[in-house]
Amino acid sequence: MTIHIGAGPGDIAETVLMPGDPYRAKWAAETFLKDARCINEVRGMLGFTGTWNGHAVTIHGSGMGMPSLSIYANELIRDYGAKTLIRIGSCGGMQEKVKIRDVILAMTSSTLSTPSRGIFRELSFAPCADFGLLHAAHAAATAKGTPTHVGGIYSSDVFYDERPDLNEQMVRHGILGVEMEAAELYTLAARYRVRALAVLTVSDHLITHEALPSEDRERSFGDMVEIALTAAFTS
Repeated sequence: MTIHIGAGPGDIAETVLMPGDPYRAKWAAETFLKDARCINEVRGMLGFTGTWNGHAVTIHGSGMGMPSLSIYANELIRDYGAKTLIRIGSCGGMQEKVKIRDVILAMTSSTLSTPSRGIFRELSFAPCADFGLLHAAHAAATAKGTPTHVGGIYSSDVFYDERPDLNEQMVRHGILGVEMEAAELYTLAARYRVRALAVLTVSDHLITHEALPSEDRERSFGDMVEIALTAAFTS
């Protein structure tokens, strides 16, 4: 048990999927895991452990933003021995070729600031995904026929962005999408020598202003979860 996670010894698997929304963690566990049981509900941040194709898996919410994810990822890795952490979440598309419902596999994640920024001081650390996970996720997405893009994303530390000039530069430099957690996850994975990947579903678009209707989200997010699970155990 830690300050933020009430799970006991052996309750958390070495493979952890991390959606931001704790209720999405509940939905994913009930939909994809066998014999899923709740192993954490401290502060309403739900976590579940079960099996997928015979493999132990934990699906645990991260909360919104890098500071929140940093708390849970640190404790999952340091105190519970998590070895593979895959963020599953939504993002905003930033290129015309990226469509609503497409999946983005984040090879790198740019950011203005993360909770780890103070460690690096003047250095611009370049956080990136684990290549084995990235390669396996791309293969899984291709096999499913899911439209998928691999490249850089932007992890923002604000939701209500008032920097259109910065967004223009992101688009100009080929950034595929924007979300709020992956850069810190990749940084922590590098620090602790574990594996990490962000598998993201495009739920809205900064250029076209389209948005995925709420009734379609679970079906589209299901592809993302299946890709993440397959990648975790084939890489």
